[in-house]
Amino acid sequence: MNSKIILPGGAGLVGQNLVVHLKRAGYTNLVVLDKHQTNLEILRSLHPDIIVEYADLAEPGEWERHFEGAAALVMLQAQIGAPTLEPFIRNNITSTKYVLAAIKRYNIPYTVHISSSVVESVANDDYTNTKKEQEEMVLASGINCVVLRPTLMFGWFDRKHLGWLSRFMQKVPLFPIPGDGRYMRQPLYVGDFASIIVSCLKSGIHGQVFNISGREKIDYVDIIRAIRKAVAARTMLLHIPYGLFYVLLKIWALFDRNPPFTADQLKALVAHDEFEVIDWPTIFQVTPTPFSQAVDATFNDPQYSRVVLDF
Repeated sequence: MNSKIILPGGAGLVGQNLVVHLKRAGYTNLVVLDKHQTNLEILRSLHPDIIVEYADLAEPGEWERHFEGAAALVMLQAQIGAPTLEPFIRNNITSTKYVLAAIKRYNIPYTVHISSSVVESVANDDYTNTKKEQEEMVLASGINCVVLRPTLMFGWFDRKHLGWLSRFMQKVPLFPIPGDGRYMRQPLYVGDFASIIVSCLKSGIHGQVFNISGREKIDYVDIIRAIRKAVAARTMLLHIPYGLFYVLLKIWALFDRNPPFTADQLKALVAHDEFEVIDWPTIFQVTPTPFSQAVDATFNDPQYSRVVLDF
């Protein structure tokens, strides 16, 4: 298929997986716009046949020319973690304003907006608040779109979250767990989510918001155990009181401008969120991958498991 598909913010976790799935589905005219130079180079090395270009979407620029003649856009740009508010405003709000303006200027007929399950979370942090505002901007814009709200994702190219945890546990003899670790999660395999996006592009489903949750409910500590088994790590799990864990993360942030795990993310982890589980396999005609199988594919795939994105 020669339909031009644009992926703003496409050098991150979802974008890197989505490119693989789009190409497998027959899409050949792909344009990835992102400002993370290292991850762009990784994407370019893996897929020299697509357009991969540096672009700061929070500023108007030459990147807008790619929107001309595009059939669809998948809005992926997002700031997930940072110790201050400014990056969230710039990359979740300001960039969305410019991307929406370009969509309208070039009359792009269809958009898939990647929101987040946090918009319905009890959490109150910079990521949650700016993702809520971002989704509201998209829905109020009047563009023809579908909105997908995924829960915590894992899979190939996971530089944060489970990917970082897997690498950390292979380096240390003791792996810290906040409290008892019994914090229910609904992790979503990014391979399944990429397939859902491809399904949207093929069907053109629009005018709706879908909560895309992992179909298995798993405690955080059991996720860690599954990862430890998959990567054959010998680390022992060390349970640390929540308050101490929180303080240690705050101290870490003083020495790391882009920490892989923040105090706000810890608060989100322990928040008692239970997200709606819809019948997305039927809606999008996607077969869900069992968690154990997805973990194995994430950490043991011969082609992509060893590719690590930069923070």
